[in-house]
Amino acid sequence: MTDRRDELAGNLAKVEERIAGACAAAGRARDEVTLIVVTKTYPASDVRILAELGVRHVAENKDQDAASKAATCSDLPLSWHFVGQLQTNKVRSVVGYADFVQSVDRARLVTALSKEAVRAEREVGCLIQVALDAGESARGDRGGVAPGGVEELAGLVAGSPGLRLAGLMTVAPLTGEYAGRERAAFGRLMDLSTDLRRAHPAANMVSAGMSADLEEAVAAGATHVRVGTAVLGVRPRLG
Repeated sequence: MTDRRDELAGNLAKVEERIAGACAAAGRARDEVTLIVVTKTYPASDVRILAELGVRHVAENKDQDAASKAATCSDLPLSWHFVGQLQTNKVRSVVGYADFVQSVDRARLVTALSKEAVRAEREVGCLIQVALDAGESARGDRGGVAPGGVEELAGLVAGSPGLRLAGLMTVAPLTGEYAGRERAAFGRLMDLSTDLRRAHPAANMVSAGMSADLEEAVAAGATHVRVGTAVLGVRPRLG
């Protein structure tokens, strides 16, 4: 365990250095960017070490892994983010532990989240996932609503009991006009965030950037970066 703690501490220090450097290059204060460590496929013991090392935000993308991990780590001062595509039959479980759902991309999901948040007497922060590989009215390959659908969906979230419209999220697209153009993609997300905040000033979270492109996200103005591999190492193969 000591070896693993040393490994995670070293990796965290390198990621922190990257974020600090990106903030400095962009003329931003370091505290403008929050690190979310994506702990999917890794055990609760790693989450516990990360918490001891000062991490306060962790993310998961599969409920079957996240629910048990969150329960095991319920004594820790952590905010849990759900970042994967979410099926409505998993919503009750996810609402039980997630402080934020970053992958809100359709009206039916908003309705289900609201119902379960009210039942559980919780407030869940919701980020609209924006698909920059989609047309104006389509959905993306990895989930997400097209830019043209953000305003309507955001209004639905904002008006739903138990939910709080927190901001926008995207994943750098692999296809379409922004493929291989992470800076431009994240810049487009920031433009959408500016538009959103005119109607919903408190929806100021912008979640973008991962291990390979966090610098581009910080340069564009992201408030949260989601880093997995750079902190935890190459993920083990499943199956």
